[in-house]
Amino acid sequence: MFYGSVVWDPWLIVSQIGCLQCIYYLTLGIFLEILVGTRVSRMSLVYFFDYATVTASTVTGWCVIASFLISSLAGAGILLYLIERAKKCLDFSATLYIIHLFICIVYGGWPSSITWWIVNVTGLAVMALLGEYLCIKRELREITITRL
Repeated sequence: MFYGSVVWDPWLIVSQIGCLQCIYYLTLGIFLEILVGTRVSRMSLVYFFDYATVTASTVTGWCVIASFLISSLAGAGILLYLIERAKKCLDFSATLYIIHLFICIVYGGWPSSITWWIVNVTGLAVMALLGEYLCIKRELREITITRL
């Protein structure tokens, strides 16, 4: 894709947001299954969307916190391959976490836990900053020209 000509394509943006959201929840589910699934008898959407499960008072809560933070690291890699532009990383990361906030509000009400807010704001910062760093490194690579 050539970056010099900017074309407004809302369908591309919406599809990128949808893909990013789906892949983020897929990686979150994998990490929740690995870290939390071994500790509980039954996995459910509670661990995805209920703010009460994000707690620092239990070992299971710490596993949920670790799952969210590792998923934000994986989200930075997703940004690298799906979005490909450093200046768009913050926008797409913020959109992902705002959509997650709305889903959490619909699922379990307004998140009143300070731990939930700290984990999600930290995840947003990690995802956006690491995604920008990775995209900048890719954008600054030398272009190799081969001679015949």
